[in-house]
Amino acid sequence: MMAPFRRVAQLGSVLLVLGAALGPVPAGSTTRGGGLPTERAATVISQDQDSRQLAGRRIVLSYPGSMPPPGVLQAIREGRAAGVILFRDNVTSQLAEAVAQLKQAAAEAPHPRPLLLMTDQEGGKVRRLPGAPELSARSAGSAPDPLAAAVDSGTGAAATLTGAGLNVNLAPVLDVYDTPDNFIDHFERSYSQDPYRVGELGSAFLAAQQGLGVAATAKHFPGLGSAAQDENTDLRPVTLPVPLSQLRTRGEAPYQAAIAAGVRLVMASWAIYPALDPDRPAGLSPTVIQGELRDRLGFDGVTITDALEAGALTPFGDTGTRAVTAASAGMDLLLCSARDPQQAEDAAAALAAALDSGRLDRAAFAEAVARVDALRDALR
Repeated sequence: MMAPFRRVAQLGSVLLVLGAALGPVPAGSTTRGGGLPTERAATVISQDQDSRQLAGRRIVLSYPGSMPPPGVLQAIREGRAAGVILFRDNVTSQLAEAVAQLKQAAAEAPHPRPLLLMTDQEGGKVRRLPGAPELSARSAGSAPDPLAAAVDSGTGAAATLTGAGLNVNLAPVLDVYDTPDNFIDHFERSYSQDPYRVGELGSAFLAAQQGLGVAATAKHFPGLGSAAQDENTDLRPVTLPVPLSQLRTRGEAPYQAAIAAGVRLVMASWAIYPALDPDRPAGLSPTVIQGELRDRLGFDGVTITDALEAGALTPFGDTGTRAVTAASAGMDLLLCSARDPQQAEDAAAALAAALDSGRLDRAAFAEAVARVDALRDALR
């Protein structure tokens, strides 16, 4: 008989969070994303630390199959990885053993911190682990009580991930779809065509989830809601010619609520938005990441790329070039999700070389590492 009372209490606490979250967020304001103040970050990391290890602390790696290969475990033991992303082919009867090995390797690192162990557990059709949340974002948004459905989904996602030993969810999706059955709506990944409703329900999901110890990731900034059904950045370059006013009032609006609600991570889109930057995808653009997300919306938490191997990045060089360009744009974590450990090695090597050569500013690099370290320290 206690479960209904716990659910009511949780919904009440989420509503308190939403009361603050749905108010205006002044540009440049201090937020609760978990970032360290800039003036402190440069002192966190000494100037003589090994560049390869510093680079690794910005890498999320992946591997094929049920068990982590020896090289992956060695990289983690050496402190050259911030986290691991798991996919459906990693989720087998050996998952508990695999997660235990990953955590043990992290505990043996020179400066032990919890790994960021993540997956995509959005709900509905996009779930890497069996179990909650069973409702898609669309189903939650059209439920008789959408807010309660979003809270239940966030609670369920946290229970599923913590039960498997994971601590980061690459959800919720905050894309506001503009045309029925377009790219984001086709897979039922959008809560609504109303940006206020998307912000409300996405914030409810993330607040419930983070209240149970699983960091949330709002994606895909500044919004994929206008992408046509065949405009998939995983497969090819995509340009979304949305006017700036519409991009801000629809695409970016839900992030104001999510940032105010304390979302820990934001994932950038790989689409190009000519209204902001006609030449580079959002995750490679300082104008989008530094200008819009950090300066205009005030996000001070951890930024994370979408998959570095995405087809949208074909014109932008190899893995190393993409990693350095993303880091230069302001992305803290680089998502090496090709299930090839060499991808992570290539990205880290390029980051280290760029750091040593001065192509990447050491103080800015230190701030990024400090934000990631702070997130890891806050999780289990």
